Amino acid sequence: MPFVLDRLDRLAIRAGKSNWGLRQPRTLVLAFVALHSIFLLALLPSMLAGRTMGDLPLYRIWAELGLNHGVWQGISVEWVYPIGALLPITLAALGGPLLYGLLWFLMTVTLNGVAISALTSNLRRRAGYQAAWAWLLFSFLLSPVGLLRLEGLTAPLVITGLVFLASRPVLAGALLSVATWIKVWPAAVLLAVVAASRRRITVFVTGTIVTVIVAAMVWILGGLKFISGFVAMQSDRALQLEAPVTTPWVWLAAIGHQHTTIYENFVISTREVTGPGTSVVASLMTPLMLVGVLGVLVLILLALRRTTDAPGLLLLGALALVATFVVFNKVGSPQYMLWIAPIVTVGVAHDWRQWRTPAYLMAIIALLTTLVFPLFYLPLIRGDAAAVALLTGRNALLIVLFLWTVRVLWNMARAPLGVQARRRVRISQMLNVVRRRPSARVVLRSGGARR
Repeated sequence: MPFVLDRLDRLAIRAGKSNWGLRQPRTLVLAFVALHSIFLLALLPSMLAGRTMGDLPLYRIWAELGLNHGVWQGISVEWVYPIGALLPITLAALGGPLLYGLLWFLMTVTLNGVAISALTSNLRRRAGYQAAWAWLLFSFLLSPVGLLRLEGLTAPLVITGLVFLASRPVLAGALLSVATWIKVWPAAVLLAVVAASRRRITVFVTGTIVTVIVAAMVWILGGLKFISGFVAMQSDRALQLEAPVTTPWVWLAAIGHQHTTIYENFVISTREVTGPGTSVVASLMTPLMLVGVLGVLVLILLALRRTTDAPGLLLLGALALVATFVVFNKVGSPQYMLWIAPIVTVGVAHDWRQWRTPAYLMAIIALLTTLVFPLFYLPLIRGDAAAVALLTGRNALLIVLFLWTVRVLWNMARAPLGVQARRRVRISQMLNVVRRRPSARVVLRSGGARR
């Protein structure tokens, strides 16, 4: 495996040293423009016809219900998303229903541009170019969901927040908190920040302020009773077709097991699977996810005492927590890959050698995800063996990625204390001695008069 990774690294280095190398600002800018121009050309026929694709038709309906009829999701009625999702969904509707797809696309392009700018410090930081290219690659591979769902907005927000964490913690805390109020998953990143970052207090206070502002606005609008409704709506769901845990039942349905069925849940417009034991497994997944989150947090806290690379630990912890959210989730929507990709992108900017394994894994996972949805989704629903094999490979790699993060955290938690970590322990021990000895406190208060 290291041999293969080294060969891939050499190819990338050779490309970077060419006249139009990957670390040239003009190359990166042209690639960004070209990629999003391709996206625009692909979406243009539906835009010109005033149509929308993916989840955008549903978003547009929700926005029109609010703007035209005063029925606001999450305020007037219970909603499947956090209330912050209403902001981008409504903003895209301000130009009218015919321009909804175009305005959503412009929001996505703008936030992607901000993320690239943050990774490269406005194209000045060459060390961030590798991460910028990684994000462009992930954006391309996951474009069917990235362009047409809320994750296409929250993912670049998380990238920008993580990049600014050290230099602008208030801004980082605000971005991560806003992203969490749009889709829940950035809460895993915030949890890692609180556990491992030296900026935890600033981020926590900023996040609390954002939450209070959101809650106050919802209360003023009269929807406070629905503010946490998305939690219950998500927890009541059955096993979704693409979830890793559902894979055995998908195979049972594919081979024609008479008690196993792939069916459509018309209420939430998704495909689910029913079969022997599925209801029990579905009820166990949330508790198992919580156990996994607690286990990862313990590893982060143990590793924090032994590492000198706190930013690297934070990113590994965030990846492990988000991977836990995905692997132990009974809902396995394709956009969940955009929960993982932003953290891997920032990890590449932090330390390529350490993060190349998850980066390559993420690229393969992204490719398989798009092959499953939308390319081979209809054959998958029919139980086609090749489509099920693609899904199985994708889910297996997700588990491999999760186990990789856990193994790295486990090794960090068991590693010998670093120099700085040993120094912190010695200082802590000295302070404990001082607290236990009144005579020592007298010496300290007197400014060392006994010397």
